[in-house]
Amino acid sequence: MTYAIADHQPCSSFPDFVTRRMDLHYVTRIAQLLGGEHPHAWQPTPAGAVLLAGNDYLCLAGEPALVGAQVEALRHSQGEMLMSAVYLQEGSPQHRLERKLARFMGAEDGILAQSGWAANVGLVQTLAGPGIPVYLDMQAHASLWEGVQSAGALPVSFLHNDVEHLQKQLQRHGRGLIVVDALYSTNGSLAPLAALTEIAERHGCMLIVDESHSLGTHGPRGAGLVAALGLSERVHFRTASLAKAFAGRAGFITCSSHFKGYFLSESRPAIFSSCLLGHELAWFDAAIDFIAAADGRRAALHASARTLREELGALGYNVSDGTEQIIALEPGPEPKTLALRKLLENHGVYGAMFCAPATPKNRSLVRLTLNSGLDGAQLARIVLACEAIRGQVDLESWSSTRRLRKLALV
Repeated sequence: MTYAIADHQPCSSFPDFVTRRMDLHYVTRIAQLLGGEHPHAWQPTPAGAVLLAGNDYLCLAGEPALVGAQVEALRHSQGEMLMSAVYLQEGSPQHRLERKLARFMGAEDGILAQSGWAANVGLVQTLAGPGIPVYLDMQAHASLWEGVQSAGALPVSFLHNDVEHLQKQLQRHGRGLIVVDALYSTNGSLAPLAALTEIAERHGCMLIVDESHSLGTHGPRGAGLVAALGLSERVHFRTASLAKAFAGRAGFITCSSHFKGYFLSESRPAIFSSCLLGHELAWFDAAIDFIAAADGRRAALHASARTLREELGALGYNVSDGTEQIIALEPGPEPKTLALRKLLENHGVYGAMFCAPATPKNRSLVRLTLNSGLDGAQLARIVLACEAIRGQVDLESWSSTRRLRKLALV
């Protein structure tokens, strides 16, 4: 989609402090930097295209057993009490599902939230407070940073997956919260969870691990990376968006039953959001059972990730920052990344463009998100597309290529 500057003249009723910000977007960024094209606007997707922009890792969205469970719940609904989840009576369907999902993850109890964003913001906001340091991996999800701001706490960043830098920051600022993703959403890298757990224990810190991109896809029966490493009893809290492998719309927090009562009285996202609906609960109830038995789909997903990473690496693309089902092609500047996305689309491969604020400035990328349903022909098509455009994308100038060369010299 192309935007003309004239189509976005400031609204006369807006104050200048708003119009200046809008001009930075529509004029400076969209019109001047990107030639009038919005980085997230897609053209209609042709039949047969390879879609790599969604997070339905296990291809659950149209699964008949899950759809059927949701349809049955809607058919038999007698109307529901729409209210904040803090008012739900003990033993309600939502409470029962929370305990089932907690058992699936190897936790005592859990809390369903409206989204992964609400789960992360609400959790950090109830744990930290003014002046409390919260140590965040520089690539930790934006919702975790938002939680720190909501709490009025002190954000302290550390270099991505750099435990030595984290320890230096801890020595400087003292004990607090350590907050990481298990599997990072921009490049598919894994957090060093065992080392982070040891550091948290040694320094008297609480550890929060966001499992949004690893719950369902990793670990025993899909229980996540914390469970896979035997750390369930040592990591204080795990959170997850259920809009990824669970293909629904909610968030989740593992916790103790004692903490749950406190959270529901103190978390603003929990207090001021409504409970989930019956058909949503039915979906997740069926999804837990389906995912627990989906070892074949998990194996297919991981095999595709290994194959594609090897093939792209052989073509000269630096995909070494990660190892899992999220693959980043990182040109760096937004105009180069937009050009890459369009060239891939010309070959029928549709990824998602990630740029600021989802990435640091001048580290924008096209994210290829794999799923268990990709077959050999589709993987080959992705590789052929990347090979065909290699000469057009100026691969040698990419920030990721320069980073790989620098590492080779060390």
